[in-house]
Amino acid sequence: MNSIAVLIPAFNEALSIGHVLKALPKSVSEVIVVDNGSTDETAAIAKNHSATVVQESRKGYGYACLKGMEHLAKNPPEIVVFLDGDYSDFPEELDQIVAPIQAKTVDFALGARVKTLRESGSLTPQQVFGNGLACLLMRWLYQSRFTDLGPFRAIRWDTLQSLEMNDKTYGWTVEMQLKILRRKISYTEIPVHYRKRIGTSKVSGTVKGTLMAGFKILGWIGTFYFSGWK
Repeated sequence: MNSIAVLIPAFNEALSIGHVLKALPKSVSEVIVVDNGSTDETAAIAKNHSATVVQESRKGYGYACLKGMEHLAKNPPEIVVFLDGDYSDFPEELDQIVAPIQAKTVDFALGARVKTLRESGSLTPQQVFGNGLACLLMRWLYQSRFTDLGPFRAIRWDTLQSLEMNDKTYGWTVEMQLKILRRKISYTEIPVHYRKRIGTSKVSGTVKGTLMAGFKILGWIGTFYFSGWK
């Protein structure tokens, strides 16, 4: 079996992080919760569920992911799985997402939040529109087959390292997918369930967060097209 590490960025997810950790399958070798400056009991609850807690005080999804990768580099796994700490993803579907990587058919697998498997209201109208627009632009510019920018994803550790990830905030997910497209790395999408998160989203829950995320994602798609990154 391939060793699987799960990396969960978390900010004030005390109400949900326990549910996420309890739902992870036994195939997981290590769980890293990156506490992104929480002011609640997120870190304590994660520790009580046997997760390794790493602190990252600089706010930002990308900052948290990079901190988690820095920790994993000390004893690298074969596969890294990213998912959110708000219990909107279904952690029990992790084995389905890593299966094509374990079978050596792809290096990256994305959990696609398809409409038929989404709980009503789990994505806001602006999220649905933004995802659709971003994926359309990627299809035009990069011949992409991606239909989502979902956070639930798995990737080979060596592949992840080769991508030289650097976005610190809202552009982390699209940066990863754009670099996979540019390098022509093998990938697939796995339809996954998605539900309303516990608590209020720090991004889609505010007008400012929604606008900034949208601006960052579309900016990545446009500027990366003209970049010389290979």
